[in-house]
Amino acid sequence: MPDVSTSQRTYRYLRLALAGAPVALLLSVLFAMPDVGVLPSVSHYFYTSARTVFSAALVAASACLLALSGRGPQRVLLDVAALLAPLVAIVPTPVSAGEVPGVVVDCAAPCVPAAFIDDLDNAIATYLSVGAIVVSVGLILARRGDISLRDSGPTLAVAAAVLVLVAAVWSLVPELLVAAGHVAAAVGFFGSIALVALAEAVCPPGEHPPGRRMRAGYLVVAVALAADLAATFVLGLLADLPVVLVGEVVALTLFVVFWMMQTAQKWSLADPSLRA
Repeated sequence: MPDVSTSQRTYRYLRLALAGAPVALLLSVLFAMPDVGVLPSVSHYFYTSARTVFSAALVAASACLLALSGRGPQRVLLDVAALLAPLVAIVPTPVSAGEVPGVVVDCAAPCVPAAFIDDLDNAIATYLSVGAIVVSVGLILARRGDISLRDSGPTLAVAAAVLVLVAAVWSLVPELLVAAGHVAAAVGFFGSIALVALAEAVCPPGEHPPGRRMRAGYLVVAVALAADLAATFVLGLLADLPVVLVGEVVALTLFVVFWMMQTAQKWSLADPSLRA
């Protein structure tokens, strides 16, 4: 058995942990179903006993994605996904009266119940503060030469832009973030993953590139994710069935498939390094 370095072992464990995060999320939803039934979407289970695991799994996935994003264009896209995942976790999806048993909805149209708005204030402030700290640390490390500014610069710029956008929307039109923030972040997250899968299929990296069959698999994942997002949006508007719930489960499953392919592709990476 070949020797495995500490950094390589750490990266492998992080990769497996990231694959387990959506599994934990789906299990929490499954265990909540006997109490609240089948809700319109996975996101609706934020208002149930699944809330703790729902949010924790997404935040954990974000941290793992930041640590494992790699190099090249795929790195920027995975870092964007990492920035959006916490927003999916902390910004609740609007719900209508009667959609979630036990949740009081005090508005006629779908909205985030008033009882959750104070939590959202706290969560957004924390998200922006931690994001600013991460960007600042990245700039310090780049200035010291511990990481390459050429490689990390695009990610830091995108991160700063996302943080400024979220801060501006929350300060100026908070009702927009409340109404559309969850959906926008979720679509952006899965869209970024689809683009990474497409990039792996069409223009794979020079280091540990995927084989022909795996490139075909990445293409299937990219097309399937795009089709799932489109179908979920269209059918969700036309049907009363829990189409969004099914679409989200499919998207999470495709993410797990994508990440296990990434893990298999990069499992033997000799010594992953922060210095790109």
